[in-house]
Amino acid sequence: MRIPIVSDGYRFIIPLLIISGISFYFCLTALSIILSILTIFVISFFRDPEREITGDERAVVSPADGKVVKIQDVKNDAVYGGDAVCISIFLSIFNVHVNRSPYEGVVKKVVYNPGKFLAAFDDKASLLNEQNSVLIELKKGAKILVKQIAGLIARRIVCWVKEGDRVERGVRYGLIRFGSRVDILLPSDTELAVKVGDRIKGGKDIIGRLKV
Repeated sequence: MRIPIVSDGYRFIIPLLIISGISFYFCLTALSIILSILTIFVISFFRDPEREITGDERAVVSPADGKVVKIQDVKNDAVYGGDAVCISIFLSIFNVHVNRSPYEGVVKKVVYNPGKFLAAFDDKASLLNEQNSVLIELKKGAKILVKQIAGLIARRIVCWVKEGDRVERGVRYGLIRFGSRVDILLPSDTELAVKVGDRIKGGKDIIGRLKV
């Protein structure tokens, strides 16, 4: 059975497989065991499973796999352009790290900000860490903002969309390597469907329903 792997992962997986094979060939037992374990971990990290996306027109799906660590009201976010409710999702190194669009719409802004690499579960990470923000404009003028936030281990944010692109609910739009955080800002009147402590899956689980 084929293991779905995001294409960005092969640059890490193939060299590890080659080095592991060489280690086995020369009977470097300890090194080959370590490299094999590392290879399995990297393959697991870059897995990219298919997800069944809901047909509920009001549903906002999670942009990432992980644990809901915070829900708070946000006032006058600079990129979002107003008030919103923010759901913060922490991704451990064992979660799928492919990010998905929470709703269909047009990408109005892609804003990258360099920053620090605090632990992703730290509340300050949302403000101080390196991050990439994607603002999606929905029908009737509503907006959703998704922030890919680097963590202590995650040092590379990948975004595959640009301004003007149209995205559909649940489609893959980016990746954060090795532990991170994703914040999603929704209209303040969104009916939330998650709470702090919930573990959710990107593209599959509904985190809220819009009133538009």
